Amino acid sequence: MEMLLEGLKKSELFADFPGEIVADCILPHRQIQEYRKGLCLIRPQQKVSRFGILLSGKVNIMHIFMEGSYSLINALRPGEILGADLIFTRSQLSPYHAVTAADTRIAYFPAELATRPGMLPEIWRAELTRQLAAWISNGNIKKEYRLAILSQKGLRERILMFLTLQASRRQTTSLAIPFSREELAAYLCVNRSALSRELSLMQKEGLITFQKNYFHLHFLKPAENGQILPY
Repeated sequence: MEMLLEGLKKSELFADFPGEIVADCILPHRQIQEYRKGLCLIRPQQKVSRFGILLSGKVNIMHIFMEGSYSLINALRPGEILGADLIFTRSQLSPYHAVTAADTRIAYFPAELATRPGMLPEIWRAELTRQLAAWISNGNIKKEYRLAILSQKGLRERILMFLTLQASRRQTTSLAIPFSREELAAYLCVNRSALSRELSLMQKEGLITFQKNYFHLHFLKPAENGQILPY
């Protein structure tokens, strides 16, 4: 119980909640489930009436196409929320697949915790709703960034914009990106082999240095105000 409480408190969703509120009012509604890698947790047109906090593992949010290829929308890691963007919609129907990318453990809670008065003290129900709304809003911003990346016509332009946005968000030119090479190709909607070739060429040209998913971006420099600027 103590480890579960600590895990939930590390999530942005419950970070501002007193420990006793989480333990006495929220944990009794939990449902813990464990999954192996490669399981589909949510499918398109599936109704979702609960949200989950990832305690361990990884869940990829994606569109899977008939021929077997897929487009990666987001990758959820421990502390992040599954299903928050669906529970407030009128239909609660999912437009995407959610697939485990590693062995995963999730703590689920009913949507009514946020949507139905009386399940939590009202002050904390309002706080939960506010935090879920903030999570959804941040997710929408990430989707806007991805649309901006995909609007770039060339492969290199997509890579450069993706890396620049990652650097600006973290205010550093040395960073680990949140995707494997296959996932990055799916996120950028490009061929994996072409992506690997282009990254190798960019490294030869001195634009970047990388090893697996850790990158140093030589085409950017940190400014005095903390912003990341191109050289």
